[in-house]
Amino acid sequence: MSLLQTIRQDFRRKALWCYQSTSWRAMLKTLCTDGSAAMVLYRLMQWSRRWRLPLLEMVINKLNAVLCDCIIGRGADFGPGLVLIHANGVVINGSVRGGSGIYIEHQVTIGADDRISPIIGNDVFIGAGAKIIGNVKVGDGARIGANAVVVEDVPAGRTAVGVPARVVAAPNAEQLAA
Repeated sequence: MSLLQTIRQDFRRKALWCYQSTSWRAMLKTLCTDGSAAMVLYRLMQWSRRWRLPLLEMVINKLNAVLCDCIIGRGADFGPGLVLIHANGVVINGSVRGGSGIYIEHQVTIGADDRISPIIGNDVFIGAGAKIIGNVKVGDGARIGANAVVVEDVPAGRTAVGVPARVVAAPNAEQLAA
């Protein structure tokens, strides 16, 4: 996927999140929302890394930190559909790996412990103030609650809440029907 296609995918996901639409008006409004500049700078940094342009990569990384208050390590790798709902205070280690369709709120930290970083699956939501630290795998479709501190794996489709985070019971079919 090209740089522009990836950025477009990111913005389509954000427009759906913010405005439940991908119309040109929703896309235009999305360009002006908090976190959008940080998303573009991250993708430009990622592109610079792929093309082995370390000086440009470093400059873009610092611009993201200074202009958007968002620190994403230069080696961090997320698939298409990354949405920074709010970029303020986001800190992501450079060795973090993430799938596609990841939604990140403000003040989130995804960091290493003993040089081992988390792996985030596809279609994951990470709530405001959450911390995901160390050798942790977050499964596809998982949700991390606001201010949760995740230090153990979160299975696919489950929700982790609390300090330290615990996985809460998945709703059964009867609860969903109610």
